[in-house]
Amino acid sequence: MSTLERYMKILITGGSGFIGSHLVARYQGRAEIVVLDNLRTGKRENLAGFDCQFVEGSILDVKILDQVMSGVDLVFHLAALVSVAESMEQPLETVALNVTGLLNVLEAARRHGARKLVFASSAAVYGENPTQPKVETQTPDPRSPYAVTKLDGEYYCAIYERQGWLSTACLRFFNVFGPRQDPASAYAAAVAAFLDKARRGETMSIHGDGGQTRDFIHVADIASALAFVGEHPEATGVFNAGYGNAITILELAEKIRDAVGSSSALEFSPPRLGDIRHSTSDPSRLFSLGWKPTYDVVSGIANLVAAKN
Repeated sequence: MSTLERYMKILITGGSGFIGSHLVARYQGRAEIVVLDNLRTGKRENLAGFDCQFVEGSILDVKILDQVMSGVDLVFHLAALVSVAESMEQPLETVALNVTGLLNVLEAARRHGARKLVFASSAAVYGENPTQPKVETQTPDPRSPYAVTKLDGEYYCAIYERQGWLSTACLRFFNVFGPRQDPASAYAAAVAAFLDKARRGETMSIHGDGGQTRDFIHVADIASALAFVGEHPEATGVFNAGYGNAITILELAEKIRDAVGSSSALEFSPPRLGDIRHSTSDPSRLFSLGWKPTYDVVSGIANLVAAKN
């Protein structure tokens, strides 16, 4: 049973980012919202027209965390260094932001008596484990500093849950796409970059041979899943957040090109450092609690094309 009535104030770290801003939109009129973001990748314009308190600051700043955590019931922790490729080049910064930053948020939530924290994890923790689809119980095989830090975060959340310090839930995001995703971002999951190129009639570049498979999920469904586990006390532990359907990167490019009616050519470039070959979710654990998505890949792309951004 949802307990939204208990959560009168929420904190979203990284709330001016692509995913965070959609979560802000979801809670309009439903809760008092505080956003903490250092604008490293987030944008103030993502929050334009939304009712929320914005605080510019870092999750590495304990004083600011104490300020924004006061009176908060529910925390969504999305702030992180989110690029696999960047993490390969800057492992120390990745650990500082993604591990120390998370611990700072967990401790602040514990100090101020927050009821629950929902952590944005990643399907990257599965790495090259050949089992498909990915299930939460299989052995992780992280292949990048980013993936390692997300797995570390899950373990820390489990400790806080097990010790009774703070209720926690972790969502392993698969490949998220949707409105307000920056096509130039290293975390654009190919969809935004493909769409941008298709609209311009420019060549669409595919990393590798295009045979990589991914489980793409619309950002509205990610926001819905985050809210669902945050509002349901029985939702603790780790959950896959995906549709459970695989599509190759080449097929994705072709679907986007067709949806736009573009004549863009396709070209192939070297694979990105740290990328994995195949990734498909088994979302049964989250579905079993009653959560269901609104979109699938095809309808999600249609929504994105219609959104004009």
